[in-house]
Amino acid sequence: MDKIRIKGGKAIRGRIDVAGSKNAALPILLSSLLTDQPSQLARVPQLQDINTTLLLLEQMGVKVENSPEQHKVKLNAAGVKTFEAPYDLVRKMRASVLVLGPLVARFGQARVSLPGGCAIGARPIGFHLSALEKLGAKIELEEGYVLAKAKKLKGARVAFEFPSVGATENTLMAAALAEGESVLENCAREPEIVDLAQSLKSMGAIIEGEGTETIYVQGKKTLGGINYSIMGDRIEAGTYLAAALATRGEVTVNGISPLFLESVLAKFEETGARIERGDESVTLKSHGRPISKDVITMPFPGFPTDMQAQFMAVMAVADGASLITENIFENRFMHVPELSRLGADISIRGKAALVKGKSQLKAAPIMATDLRASASLIIGGLCAEGETVISRIYHLDRGYERMEEKLRKLGADIERLK
Repeated sequence: MDKIRIKGGKAIRGRIDVAGSKNAALPILLSSLLTDQPSQLARVPQLQDINTTLLLLEQMGVKVENSPEQHKVKLNAAGVKTFEAPYDLVRKMRASVLVLGPLVARFGQARVSLPGGCAIGARPIGFHLSALEKLGAKIELEEGYVLAKAKKLKGARVAFEFPSVGATENTLMAAALAEGESVLENCAREPEIVDLAQSLKSMGAIIEGEGTETIYVQGKKTLGGINYSIMGDRIEAGTYLAAALATRGEVTVNGISPLFLESVLAKFEETGARIERGDESVTLKSHGRPISKDVITMPFPGFPTDMQAQFMAVMAVADGASLITENIFENRFMHVPELSRLGADISIRGKAALVKGKSQLKAAPIMATDLRASASLIIGGLCAEGETVISRIYHLDRGYERMEEKLRKLGADIERLK
């Protein structure tokens, strides 16, 4: 099992290009099930979660041509013959549940294992199932699987109890082929939702209101193929900016709109960083110790839960004390014990963590527990005096494309140990 070794104490400096967004690519890849026409996607990141998704599609009968070095994927779902997402794949990646909407909408049936993924909380799929039921699907649970059937989905009003990203995506894809108009209320507003809607429009879907709380979908009998380029990964961009802030460096990330990161950038500015916003780039300059600031995670446009762990690593070396409150997932402080092994002073109080910043962290052997925790430990290791070795970094490969190589280009002393 691979590990990552870091010799800390160096400020990272330079420019990097952001990869395509994992969280946008996954539902867009799965939306290829909505059509029997060939599809082509560009800017697809090279990640383990992408490989798992392509394997799932292949098992269903989708023809897949993956060109990872060119970041392109060709798909043809004309020959789909299996409507099941098995436990062996779904347990590795929760996003697999997003096959439910497309399969029921196009084929009238789906059998999908109850999901797994990062152990950061329950994240029930009840929002997905209740929405599909309102569109006319009959849902049953059997031996750890969700069984969904419908002769033809019908447009309906769906009001989400919580603005769940996954439930919004699943319902949006299903509604694109439902008969009549659907009105989706209390939708998630994340940029990845907008990207999915734009890709569905490239297939001929009629959608209005994406990026707002209410989305209108006029269902169509059939959709054409996808020809689309995935948006940049705002969480990857935020992670490298956080690393620059923590190490008192200067980094420019290219290929991302600052509008997608505004809550994060505003918080970084409060810590004393200087931010320069371009049309498709962001530069962070930090030449002094960050100032401690509180943060509360919220659905977009609030501070993203996917940046909470990285921000905590920054606060571990900041001047003062900060309170970090996690409102999205109830078990997303699994990185705290490992950051503490680096000398961070962090105490958990319910759904909040009190972080008392230290001027210096100390290297130690540590272990990653989930995707974003991995990124926070990388940042901690960059700040720590001595040599830090991080194990179980397969979590990192689920969401960051060759992170150690990009950090090395920025001057970090980091390598992957096979």
